[in-house]
Amino acid sequence: MLAKRIIPCLDIKDGQTVKGTNFVNLRQAGDPVELGKAYSEQGADELVYLDITASHEGRKTFTQLVTRIAREINIPFTVGGGINELADVERLLNAGADKVSINSAALRHPELIDEIAKHFGSQVCVVAIDARCMDDTTHENGSPLIDGTWRCFMNGGRLETERDLFQWAKEVNDRGAGEVLFTSMNHDGVKNGFANAALRRLADTLTIPVIASGGAGTREHFRETFIDGHSDAALAASVFHFGEIPIKELKQYLSAEGINVRL
Repeated sequence: MLAKRIIPCLDIKDGQTVKGTNFVNLRQAGDPVELGKAYSEQGADELVYLDITASHEGRKTFTQLVTRIAREINIPFTVGGGINELADVERLLNAGADKVSINSAALRHPELIDEIAKHFGSQVCVVAIDARCMDDTTHENGSPLIDGTWRCFMNGGRLETERDLFQWAKEVNDRGAGEVLFTSMNHDGVKNGFANAALRRLADTLTIPVIASGGAGTREHFRETFIDGHSDAALAASVFHFGEIPIKELKQYLSAEGINVRL
């Protein structure tokens, strides 16, 4: 069985790492290059850098920053934000990124997924899906019910679409994406655990890896998303940025719980 991956996510705004709750109320978390270097040394499997206002502001992703990151870290990293065409992908790969993450552009032009997979290989194309459960019905712990309606959003969670999470994820899979990065907007930054019911449905339906995002607050939450959510990787931000869960200790805990991770 493939090892489960632990992936710190660094949201970038104005050259700094930031973190919010439910996609708003951003606060600064540090220098993205230094943080990435530290995570690499601590045993992170991969990193994700997202220029969170690129699509909203209509500008290109931070190529110079990507070059600096590539010089300093020795683990794979994914870059997203403002990627709208093959030329954007090529520029970022040339700057040193291993993969690109597309979200808004994929929703607007799904054929971009096919094009990236064809030109650069499926392994380069990560499709990020930000979705919110639109129903009021929830479990006692506040998490949305699995049979609720999940709508996809774009432009950093600002713009609701008509796309259903599960139908869109299946199309993404069929078009040749290498991975799906699913963020539950209901769970983002709340630290009550991942959206494991929805993640399990995705993981059991798709043929490509599913990365869980949104909701990490404790070591147990990571264990639960690997066991209950069938997730292939778990992504988190604030618990790593603010030192609440050291990556080395997290991996030792997961290993002791019988989960296959790279130590």
